[in-house]
Amino acid sequence: MLPIAPPLLILASASPRRAELLGQIGAKFTVVPADILEEKHSDESPENFVVRMAKEKATAVLRQREKKLLENTQDSTWVLASDTSIVLDGTVLGKPRDAKHAYSMWQSMSGRKHQVLTSLCLMSQTQCLEHLSVNEVEFHSISDSQMKAYWHSGEPQDKAGAYAIQGKAALWISHISGSYSSIMGLPLFDAGQLLEAAGFELWP
Repeated sequence: MLPIAPPLLILASASPRRAELLGQIGAKFTVVPADILEEKHSDESPENFVVRMAKEKATAVLRQREKKLLENTQDSTWVLASDTSIVLDGTVLGKPRDAKHAYSMWQSMSGRKHQVLTSLCLMSQTQCLEHLSVNEVEFHSISDSQMKAYWHSGEPQDKAGAYAIQGKAALWISHISGSYSSIMGLPLFDAGQLLEAAGFELWP
């Protein structure tokens, strides 16, 4: 009898940050970015939105792989997908369109708390494991000069909520409640729990 091959893992993300985090816990994986439309439905809650996005990313990449397989092939591949949204007063704050849009978001978050929702979906041909991580971030008051300097740093342009917790915006963050890695984009404790449930061996 041939030995059973260990499961394979695909990270459905183009984010170098998520890949670095996943590698931090000893996971062996390949990267295949998901090409989907990331658009919130008008009547959709922020929680349902991030959960749906992670599931759609995982589904899209799994279907890509299935097309490359021969019929009747038993595939032991799992796809891990994640999605993160910044939420203030029930509204999802997306990536900034321009400096004016970023300033507007920062002004609304200045001196206040907001939520960071990160969803996980670990999917195979036969199973789907999901988790939603809810975290809270509190900003100190942000001055106009800080906003201008941060925008011109180039860091916030492609970030949800127009900031990166692991970057220069750390100077604005007075308190967090929840998972730091989740706020970065991949909750490591929760990802580890899902991966171990699926049979993956992680560090140590």
